[in-house]
Amino acid sequence: MKKLFAGQILRRRREELGATQSHVAKRLGISPSYLNQIESDQRPLTAAILVEVTRVLKLQVADLYDDGPERLAANLREMLSDPLFESAGVAARELKSICAGAPHLVRAVLDLHAAYRRVEERYRGLDDALSQGDGLEATRKPFAFDEVRDFFHFLGNYVDILDRRAEELAERLSPDDALAFEDLAGYAGEKFGLRVVASPPEALGGAVSRYDPDVDALFIDADQAPATQKFQLGCAIARRCEGERIDALVADARFKSEAAADIARLALANYFASALVMPYGRFADAARAARHDVERLSRRFGVSLEQVCHRFSTLQRPGREGAPFYFLRVDRAGNITKRHSATRFQFARYGGACPLWNIHEAFERPGQFLVQVAEMPDGARYLSIARSISKKGASFGSLRRDYAIGFGCEVDHAHELVYSDAVDLKGSSAVRIGVSCRVCERRDCAQRAMPPLDLAIVVDENERGVVPYRIDGGG
Repeated sequence: MKKLFAGQILRRRREELGATQSHVAKRLGISPSYLNQIESDQRPLTAAILVEVTRVLKLQVADLYDDGPERLAANLREMLSDPLFESAGVAARELKSICAGAPHLVRAVLDLHAAYRRVEERYRGLDDALSQGDGLEATRKPFAFDEVRDFFHFLGNYVDILDRRAEELAERLSPDDALAFEDLAGYAGEKFGLRVVASPPEALGGAVSRYDPDVDALFIDADQAPATQKFQLGCAIARRCEGERIDALVADARFKSEAAADIARLALANYFASALVMPYGRFADAARAARHDVERLSRRFGVSLEQVCHRFSTLQRPGREGAPFYFLRVDRAGNITKRHSATRFQFARYGGACPLWNIHEAFERPGQFLVQVAEMPDGARYLSIARSISKKGASFGSLRRDYAIGFGCEVDHAHELVYSDAVDLKGSSAVRIGVSCRVCERRDCAQRAMPPLDLAIVVDENERGVVPYRIDGGG
């Protein structure tokens, strides 16, 4: 098991709270000298102290792992691959040191570079910008979806207050069995006077659900899958039960645009709905017992495969953490339409994902779970599971949307997944993948689409390999 050193994170949090080492050490039940050794990374955090640290310093367990600095370092390295920084020459070890010691500064630099990219993109399309009459003002605002993704990322993809409130409500409505649509509809009617109506899709004009305030009714597309109908009702309940808390969370986040705030409200309502139909304790116990068998859990809780996989990535309650998962959804063009992670797994911020990753193969083998041991350039290995899914109505000619979903965890936790039985975890058969070609330093990849932007290339007119160049430099 990897030892946990989180000294700089603890020191920074303690200083933010204005607490002395002596005060915190006393509350942790250890000596000041022991705490000093922990903060100096001379000693790792033990399991017992880890639990107390999260309580005393009001941290989430995900905050304490070095995943944060590692993720920042990967994002910073990707930023430095921009030709703008071609002469920077910053070593990998230096990047990690900067990110561990000054994460807030690194995030500010990443935000600045993102703003620069938006300005550059808008400049390239200046005629279009001028025709819209909005000048370059819009370039100062970050892309709303990216802002919300970062918000959940820095929360560790776990929202404690909403998760616990949803679990409490689920226990009141159905303490033993999975919540049914009728349970939620009955509660919405009794508590809020909300009428729930199953409507033909043509009456909704393509919407999955629509609330009509004039008659205080929620109309849900009757052709949608039962799991989708239940989730839509859960979202409506979230807005009524937890509207004030959701507004407070959004206000505290200080989003830079109203669009981002609106998206965050919707995402937090979705989070509550997910935690309502898959309450934390009950779902976590069932997932462990079923070794995270997605199909079994889908039937047990009456939810979709996608909803189960997404819920895996949120099981990070302090003191009762599940295995740390990543989760994502891609379309046929390779666009990442959802991404969440409680691991250090890196997603590409710009450009496509690695073509060797099994999530792309899922479209070629519909309805099958594909299992792969994947190794990142830093040597970290993951058990990666992928499957295609299709979303469509129940009538001929209805809109069909095809996606692939992927989820996984580091191989240290792979034995907790039934899917690990299909591969040799200790063998040398790992597929060597990367974040994306533009930041992948592998020199021997036959699937490379472009060279890494921060390393030199050599073209030999007398020798031609699988790709027409060799990668040189960079150590």
